[in-house]
Amino acid sequence: MQATGQADVTTELWLIRHAPARHEGRLAGRRDVPCDLPDEAALAALRAAVGMASVVCSPAARCQQTAAALWPGVEPRLDPRLWEQDFGAWENRPFAELPDIGLMPLAEVATHRPPGGESYAEQCARVAPVLRELAGQGGRIAVVAHAGVVRAALSLALGSVPAGLAFQVAPLSVTRLVAVPGGLWSIAGVNRVFG
Repeated sequence: MQATGQADVTTELWLIRHAPARHEGRLAGRRDVPCDLPDEAALAALRAAVGMASVVCSPAARCQQTAAALWPGVEPRLDPRLWEQDFGAWENRPFAELPDIGLMPLAEVATHRPPGGESYAEQCARVAPVLRELAGQGGRIAVVAHAGVVRAALSLALGSVPAGLAFQVAPLSVTRLVAVPGGLWSIAGVNRVFG
């Protein structure tokens, strides 16, 4: 557990990765692509698991579509700090043409910056303030965002930027963090899929 800076309220953050992106086999970090929503039964199962929550969302179309399908009629608060990592020159490239950095140690992957983009560590520094702000609000908050944002939240909770890179984050999965009184993060569940 890591300190959040908030000591007086308990907040549940339900981090939901958007539905599968229509990326057409190309990297879509900051590229604004739509998503393929599942059937209503799968949405209902996820909605029931999360329950009533205030909703905060990345401005990406795929995240807004997912939030609207999960909570029809609810206007999520958009926060641009919740965008996916900026992959710079790698954006829109076919996955097969991307450099293989998978054999690098996680600490090196975390600080590796694609040309013209941002590193994972830089993304974590961008995302951490909004998560800390949300942690201070109390109650249940659904955050509809990207795999990189979910990993950044796990990095924050674990107190280690590289550690978040070890997690898989499936489309429409839920990772639940609890900011507990005393200013600590508790990881209540990771990459859970409903329906």
